[in-house]
Amino acid sequence: MSTTVRTGGARGRLRAVGVGAAITVAAFLAAVPLGFVVGNAAGLLGIEFSLTAGFVLSTILLQGVAFPLTAFGYLRLRGLSVSFVKARLPTLRDVLWIVSGYVLVFALVFVLLLLVVNLGVPTASRTDQAALQDPGTLIWLIPLSLLVIGPGEELLFRGIIQGRLRESFGPVGAIVLASATFAPAHILALTGSYQALAVSISVLFVPALVFGVTYELTDNLVVPSVIHGAYNATIFGIVYIGLRYGPTQPAGLL
Repeated sequence: MSTTVRTGGARGRLRAVGVGAAITVAAFLAAVPLGFVVGNAAGLLGIEFSLTAGFVLSTILLQGVAFPLTAFGYLRLRGLSVSFVKARLPTLRDVLWIVSGYVLVFALVFVLLLLVVNLGVPTASRTDQAALQDPGTLIWLIPLSLLVIGPGEELLFRGIIQGRLRESFGPVGAIVLASATFAPAHILALTGSYQALAVSISVLFVPALVFGVTYELTDNLVVPSVIHGAYNATIFGIVYIGLRYGPTQPAGLL
């Protein structure tokens, strides 16, 4: 576990937080021109995307292209090598952390949602309509969670943002602040009252902490990437079953 801290005082820490926020905004903005180019190219070729295809494509462009481009762009601006992001083939110890982290995430989220339900507190719902109109969309999102969403988000939020925050705050502060950046970043995919949004974002904060802790303990981005991807894939599978065969779906989990 890396513990090197370069504080630079209060000003340096404030700068680190600002850099983390700027990286997050830049990553989402980077997807806009990508979507514009792809959309216009499809129009010129006479291709019309279905709601499902459009949703899947936007997911790939955001987490699979924009996030990595932003991450490597940051490394290049700072003159850092890719070794700044700790990643390697998982060992048996890493596999044990993956299994443990996966179970822990669900256990913690289950307890939180149980508490939320018992308190009668509302949670936000997702804004994407593709899954509601065609639950088959979720089938596409299961492999994408493992191959694109998990790795893309972990590269940006843990590999880059948590790595930058670690330089000023140390591992514990970096985990907390990176998680505090990760959870609100999902607000664009949620809808509901301010209270419902706050509750759902708070729930999302918990898995983010697990992702951050496993990255610091293993020095291997593959570990939180697999946990994150497997968690999302499982939730997409549960939601698919709920939409296809039941009247309800889990809220505030993704």
